[in-house]
Amino acid sequence: MKFSDLGLSAPILQALQGEGYETPTPIQAKAIPIVLTGRDLLGIAQTGTGKTAAFALPIIQRLSTERRPAQRKGCRVLVLTPTRELATQIAESFRTYGRHLGLSVAVVFGGVGHRPQIQTLARGVDVLVATPGRLIDHLTERHITLAGTEVLVLDEADQMLDLGFLPPIRRIVAQLSSRRQSLFFSATMPPEIGKLAAELLRDPARVAVTPVASTVDSVIQRVLHVESHSKRALLVELFADPQMSRTLVFTRTKRGADRVARHLEAAGIRVAAIHGNKSQPQREQALAAFRASKIRVLVATDIAARGIDIDQVTHVVNYELPEVPEAYVHRIGRTARAGAAGIAISLCDVDERDLLRGIERLTRQSIPAEDRRSHTSKPPERTAHREPTRRNGNGRRHQHGEKTRAPARSWSAAPPARYGTPRKQGAGRKGSVWTNRPGSMVE
Repeated sequence: MKFSDLGLSAPILQALQGEGYETPTPIQAKAIPIVLTGRDLLGIAQTGTGKTAAFALPIIQRLSTERRPAQRKGCRVLVLTPTRELATQIAESFRTYGRHLGLSVAVVFGGVGHRPQIQTLARGVDVLVATPGRLIDHLTERHITLAGTEVLVLDEADQMLDLGFLPPIRRIVAQLSSRRQSLFFSATMPPEIGKLAAELLRDPARVAVTPVASTVDSVIQRVLHVESHSKRALLVELFADPQMSRTLVFTRTKRGADRVARHLEAAGIRVAAIHGNKSQPQREQALAAFRASKIRVLVATDIAARGIDIDQVTHVVNYELPEVPEAYVHRIGRTARAGAAGIAISLCDVDERDLLRGIERLTRQSIPAEDRRSHTSKPPERTAHREPTRRNGNGRRHQHGEKTRAPARSWSAAPPARYGTPRKQGAGRKGSVWTNRPGSMVE
């Protein structure tokens, strides 16, 4: 099958030809004819399978066939998506596929000023791509009305639920006409997604082109078992391979992403970090540098697991395994896109074994593993400061130079409640001892 067999108009086919697209992906071949009939759709397809074109192309066809201006402060099509990066990419796809039809496309998300968005919305647009939080802000301030919206698209629905967007989504949907066409796309289908789809869709056609939570066959996966304290050294060692020319490294936290990026940079590897604490210009600059191969590595949190659509990502490294098994599928889906091959490497320490088992249960596969632990070395031990002779909370005298054993927990952690508030001794003298029965901690 070719795109010309799907009933799309000549201007759309011309735009696709200009991009070098001739053959639709399975989700596109199944979804486009259904959407063109005006029926609601529930699409289940993993990331990287071409979902955006599956809804964008028939929507553009509809808008060009039924030409009429959008009402002021309104939009004819609303696309909801979880992240800024994904919103930007979807809007760019609409502009690319509809370049010969003169459609207006706008993007609304947080992290940037309100005023340009307000001015754009005031004129009305054909297609509005938005993240739920910022759209709620504009609805509250009455900068936009959704009463005339004809098509609603909910993209990456499962991630939006993971990010806590269910209440905003319900508030937004309440503003829409019941006569709208609704298109619902998700990579996984947990029970919560099924319930939400039942609320939003009317007699939908269901299209599923891959098993739920399956991984792309062209991604070669492996797990490296390693001690937690050795992960950064192993990561630098991996980058001795010149084949890792465009690599995404995923961490769980924003601070973790920054720490890993600093460590790689110190090792002479060109790198940038992207996460929720970065400003929008910083995020766009990092993505642009990664696309242009000005940097070799992009370290990201799960905000980028579905928000990055970059060709020729050679490797994905899970520096830390995700807490939610479904996120693993989305992370490794950043490589092996558009028919290419890719490699996914996961660094797993002993505390992450349960997370690995959860991923293998979800994907119904056993991931090849390699033991990279250093069996002859032990994690570095914290050593307490030496203190002058004094009494501790048990009446025992410390000899000068004797090490005081600290409880097995973080130095900065608060003491357990059952021991009460620690009492500071030796005030005004060099050093101090915090007593915390049954032992003592040296500060």
